[in-house]
Amino acid sequence: MEKIEVYILSGFLGAGKTTLLTNILKQEKEQNRKIAVVMNELGKISIDSNAVPEDTPLKELLNGCVCCTISGQLEAHLQGLIQQHELDAIYIETTGIAHPVEVLDACLSPLFAEKLDMRSIVTLVDALRWNDRSSLSVQLRQLLLEQVKHADTVLLNKSDSLTESQKASVVMELQTLNSSGRILLTEYANIKLSDFQSVKRKKSEEHVVLHAEKSLRMRSYVHTFTCPVDLEKFEEFLRNMPDNIYRIKGYLSFSKSRDMYLFQYSYGTPVYLKEELVIKNTLVFIGENLEVELLKRNLKDLEMTLDS
Repeated sequence: MEKIEVYILSGFLGAGKTTLLTNILKQEKEQNRKIAVVMNELGKISIDSNAVPEDTPLKELLNGCVCCTISGQLEAHLQGLIQQHELDAIYIETTGIAHPVEVLDACLSPLFAEKLDMRSIVTLVDALRWNDRSSLSVQLRQLLLEQVKHADTVLLNKSDSLTESQKASVVMELQTLNSSGRILLTEYANIKLSDFQSVKRKKSEEHVVLHAEKSLRMRSYVHTFTCPVDLEKFEEFLRNMPDNIYRIKGYLSFSKSRDMYLFQYSYGTPVYLKEELVIKNTLVFIGENLEVELLKRNLKDLEMTLDS
């Protein structure tokens, strides 16, 4: 029996990991390979799981980071996938604040020594976030460096937002951090399977231990609206968003539209994608030193404005 390949998809909040996963799953299907997915969400509810086709085995790890608080659940889910399915590969999409080496370590149980082949860590880097990383706390800057340093393949995503000279400068910085990894420039996380599957896994190196809540002070908050949202008032709310909120994602319906939207927000940019499903108006906020009570009050005030 051949070992099941395992790939870890890493990268900071909003870098494009789910888009990358979607691209990968489409190509794997075209090659008739049997694939499973493990998705880790820091929040209490799943948002990105709808990106995984229904016929693809999926395990979800919610309300914590697999690299620290819920690593035992990952082992259980991997065991379940191995027992229940004949698989060629498993893709693990980490939270945006996970250290890829700690996720890798969580997979290296003696239970899986003869079953899993830890093939590769793929790290996505948001081009704009990288150039503006000095605005992040020291701990989060360290996390970005660690995610790059320990990757086998680094994708400089959203590279179309950079000039040619900026691209050259960032690539040089990434190569300085990770001289043995493959560096690729991408748009919409669009790569070929061979771009990362052919890359050999690096030897493990010492890494800085960074835990989501203790070291990084990252928290999440889930809010469900009681009514459709007024788009103008909501966008005004977004314009006043504090800088320590790095990611918002969820589903929204608006008072002047019958459509449901998948909402994504990172690096100050909101994205609305029309969604066929009818889902509760729920958003997940992820931030550093998140003032949950203040955020909750502001959202309640927004709801009162909507009701008036």
